This record gives sequence, structure tokens and C-alpha cells, in this order.
Amino acid sequence: MLKQVASPDPAAPRAASAASGVPAASATPPRYEHVLEQFAHDYLRDRRSDRRWKTFFRLIWVTLFLLLLWAVFSPKHHAGAAVGPHTALVEVRGEIASDTEASAELIVSALKSAFEDPNSAAVVLRINSPGGSPVQSGIVNDEIKRLKALHNKKLYVVVEEICASGAYYIAAGADEIYVDKASVVGSIGVLMDGFGFTELMKKVGVERRLMTAGENKGMLDPFSPVSPRQQAYAQAMLDQIHQQFIRVVREGRGARLKETPETFSGLFWNGEQAVQMGLADGTGNLDYVAREIVKAEDVVDYTPRDNVAERIAKRFGAAMGESAVKAMRSVATIR
Repeated sequence: MLKQVASPDPAAPRAASAASGVPAASATPPRYEHVLEQFAHDYLRDRRSDRRWKTFFRLIWVTLFLLLLWAVFSPKHHAGAAVGPHTALVEVRGEIASDTEASAELIVSALKSAFEDPNSAAVVLRINSPGGSPVQSGIVNDEIKRLKALHNKKLYVVVEEICASGAYYIAAGADEIYVDKASVVGSIGVLMDGFGFTELMKKVGVERRLMTAGENKGMLDPFSPVSPRQQAYAQAMLDQIHQQFIRVVREGRGARLKETPETFSGLFWNGEQAVQMGLADGTGNLDYVAREIVKAEDVVDYTPRDNVAERIAKRFGAAMGESAVKAMRSVATIR
């Protein structure tokens, strides 16, 4: 026997609640309240994290700015600065080029400071360089001559491992040159090098398409056949620079130079041979020259060097720049 069950009246609970004075249940189920609470908690946590990172990066930029100010405005002190008479030292190390530590700009600046100091008895160039740009070397050589005449002071060269090519171009302006018996000295010559890929291109089937305005604009292009006329022109230019080099050496060494057919051939010799050939005046290191030749044993280094703040600023700046580039690339990739 079927019994009919009356459906519950939806309004009944509300009426009963109202009658009893108990407030009705919230319209939002408890699990949604938990989700909203968790969302608010995560949002606040992310905001706090963002503020911490922003503060961190602001501190980094402020630190970098202060380091740069220190590097710019802090006084430059010479290493081991002496009060009385001393031997002024300027280092020439590595390749001689416009963008290296052995650039004409840096060397000349140091030489000026060394010559202008009233307490410097003489200047010593300590060289350890295979050479480099004839232009940079010529600038330094010319400045050595000018400063010696202007301040009436002598300049000596002390060679460590090597003083070749453009480095000897500079050394030729010294009053005297001192070497170690095993130093490498010489290489009085000029070169221009490169590669030719024309035969390789023929083998792999690559065609060179070079367009120029001016028949010599593509001169000595490594992917084009050598033009005898252009090659002769380049050789004549090298010969002229070589003659300039030879003239500087002859003027600087004078009667001390015992010239042979090999002297200006581009060969190099050890220090003992260089003394015999008149390319150097004797053997001795920096201490010997300062003590025995200059007669001022205290040595003050005038070579420009980055201080700690400058090194940190440069490295940090490079790191930040690299990070910025990576960030820009990642943004571009995402877009």
C-alpha cells in the first residue's frame, strides 16, 4: 500500500528560525569562505614578497651609485708613494692597443704624472709586451721625447720577459735600456696578416657576391682573389711604416746601435745578444736601475690602476647589464 509523503515546505525552516530568534545560516557555504581566506592570505604574502624584492633591488642600486661616486671622487694614490726623491715607475704590459691597459692614452697620462712630480729623480718604463699598434707606439715614443726635453729628466726602460715590435718602438725613446739576459728583444718589423678562402669556396660551391663603390673598396677581401696591384700597394704601405720604425730606432740608439743586415729584418734576440748588438745597454732589473743608475732607491708606481670600488662597479655593472639583456630577451620571447 502506497503512502503519500508530503514534500517539505522550503519556507518552514526560515519561519521556524524567525520564530525562535536564531539567525538563518549564511548564504555562502563554509568551503567558499575557506577559499576566499586562503586567497587573501596568498595575496598578502605575495605583496610582502614583492615589497622585499623591491627594497632589495633599491639597496643594490643605491650601493652601486655610492660605489661609482667613490670611484669618481676618491683621490688616486700612487702605490708606495714617497715624500722625498724617488724613481718613478710606469708599467707597459700586454698588447699595445687603444682598448687595452697598454694604450697610449693610459701610458702617456702616467708618464706626464711621473715627469711632473718634482720629487721624481727619473722615470722607468718597465716593459713586458709583445708589441701592437704602431700608431699607439708612435704616440708614446713622441711623448717620451717631449717630456724628457720639457722636464730635463731621464727615462730608462727595464725589460722583463719580452720587448718586441711596438714595445721596442716605445723603448727606443729611452735614454738607456736594461734587460735580463734571457729577455726577448727586437722584432723590428711590420706585418699585416689574414686568410684567403677562395679555393675552399670553389670546392664547396660558394659564390662570393661583393659589391663596392670604388674599385679598391674591397681591397684584400679574404673571400676574393688577390689583386697583384692591390697587394703591391699594401706592401708599399707596410714598407713605409717599417722605415718609420727603423728611423725611430736609429735616432734613439744612435752610435750604440751595431747595425747588421738582420737588425731590421723582424728577427728577435735574447737580452744578452741585444746588448751585444746595441739594442740594449746592459742587464739589470728595476731595483738595480733605481739603486745604481737613478740613485733613488725608493720606487713610486705611477701606473694607472682601478681601485677596489672601480673594479666592483665595473663587474657589477656588467652583471646587471647582462641580466637586463636576458630579461629583455625573455620578455620578447613571451610576447
